[in-house]
Amino acid sequence: MSQQKERWASRIGLILAVAGNAVGLGNFLRFPAQAIDNGGGAFIIPYLISFALMGIPLLWVEWAIGRHGGQYGHHSTPGMLDVLGKSPLFKYFGVFGIFTNLVVAAYYCYIESWTLGYVWFSITGAFNGMNTDQVAQHFKNYLDSGQGNFLNLPGTAFIFFGITVTLNLWILSKGISAGIEKASKILMPLLLVFGVFLAIRALTLTEGTMGAQHDAIEGLNFLWTPNFNSLWDPKVWLAAAGQIFFTLSVGMGSIQCYAAYLRKKDDIALNSVSAGFTNEFVEVVLGGSVVIPIAVAYLGLASLTSFSGFGMSFMTLPNLFQYWGPVFSVIGGVVWFGLLFFAGITSSLAMGQPVMAFFQDSFNIPRKKSVFIFGALVIILAIPTIILYDHGAFDEFDFWAGTFSLVVFALAESIIFIWIFGIDKAWEEINRGADIKIPIFFKYVLKYVTPTFILIIFLGSLISPVGGEWSQAFSQLFSGNGWPLAPDSVIGKIFHIGVEDRDNIWVTNLTRMLLMSVYLLFGYLTYKAWKLKLKKEK
Repeated sequence: MSQQKERWASRIGLILAVAGNAVGLGNFLRFPAQAIDNGGGAFIIPYLISFALMGIPLLWVEWAIGRHGGQYGHHSTPGMLDVLGKSPLFKYFGVFGIFTNLVVAAYYCYIESWTLGYVWFSITGAFNGMNTDQVAQHFKNYLDSGQGNFLNLPGTAFIFFGITVTLNLWILSKGISAGIEKASKILMPLLLVFGVFLAIRALTLTEGTMGAQHDAIEGLNFLWTPNFNSLWDPKVWLAAAGQIFFTLSVGMGSIQCYAAYLRKKDDIALNSVSAGFTNEFVEVVLGGSVVIPIAVAYLGLASLTSFSGFGMSFMTLPNLFQYWGPVFSVIGGVVWFGLLFFAGITSSLAMGQPVMAFFQDSFNIPRKKSVFIFGALVIILAIPTIILYDHGAFDEFDFWAGTFSLVVFALAESIIFIWIFGIDKAWEEINRGADIKIPIFFKYVLKYVTPTFILIIFLGSLISPVGGEWSQAFSQLFSGNGWPLAPDSVIGKIFHIGVEDRDNIWVTNLTRMLLMSVYLLFGYLTYKAWKLKLKKEK
């Protein structure tokens, strides 16, 4: 494997880049939706516990695996896992770190491009005079949904997708310090400024001001009023732990890649915690202080469950901004969608680097050519998610690559690093050059609690019951009526439970074949790379 000479130019640049990797669309779209769906304050307690006992330990694991692998010239996860033990199979678990980044980048860049498009629409006043239904229809038309054709052919969306991919590739072509690090130093502070502006604007909305029907602070009370009953609800725990995977970008392979460009004694203990808490500040403090308070101010608490995720961001907020007047409605739209774009691009840059590093390390392909390969693969894989958006291709990409693969890879890497590489060597690796003293308590958390946490999430995702009602599911099972598998459980997905549209089943099956082919392709490329390596060593 060729040793890459690229390094991070500064510590703050590294922390901002890793935080930018974690701070993504999920901080502002998925976190509020999860909080709303799981009872606000009922969600926060399990979320924070999951962050402490699973999120932070996983960050240490991934930073340590990355820095350790980098000393052997590996900047992608197949090589990193290969040097942790003697089994030749470890590197094939590492293929998840290439597969996940590539596939997620394909549909993630598409979502990212929506935010860029909506910045333009906000500037041009496209939503002026529109009512709620018209704003919602605008989004559907943008995606070409409901046009009566089997295939979606969204011309405007294609244009903004092309611009987004081109911008990503241009930054990646500049390298680690001159590209990713420099972009993160600019975009992350801008994101924070935009977020603070929106949070202040949101929290100062009171009943009767700018058309608000309620005090926005009621939304903050909804989020931060503790509900200790949630501690006994498995559904809330699984949702909270699952959000930790999304928000920290663990189980992907991008953190390991960034850490691989560190020196042997560079700190990872404090750096990883700093990046993790930066992400949490953005998600919980800023993310929780924008969408929910604005929604509550205009729609009330009772309407929250009907407006979350994509619907709230692209179909509702542009309409609510109209209450702010002709000038501030434009500013609100530009700041909100600009914030989402900055969050998205810092994450998609992190997805590109591991894929490019794999080609650079394994086949000595120059950076510029590896950028071209990554871009070509992203475009090819994105096309099905765009033209078959209404038939489940997008959702299949998101579920298998953006959800299931994260848990599988996190479980595999934690077992390999902690149990096979060994807890003592793992603990030494994490603490080498550390600028903080990690309490010894976390050594046992790493060995027992974190892998157990991940295993429970994995098993829970396999057999999740309808509505997440575990107690009812067990009662039904013990009464002889079987287990009520949820359509969005892994097994439910495999067997198309609840899906009646034959077109959708046909599309999802083909999509799964495509995703499997991508994984097998990189498995084969990994095999070829190691074969070439052994040949050179002889």
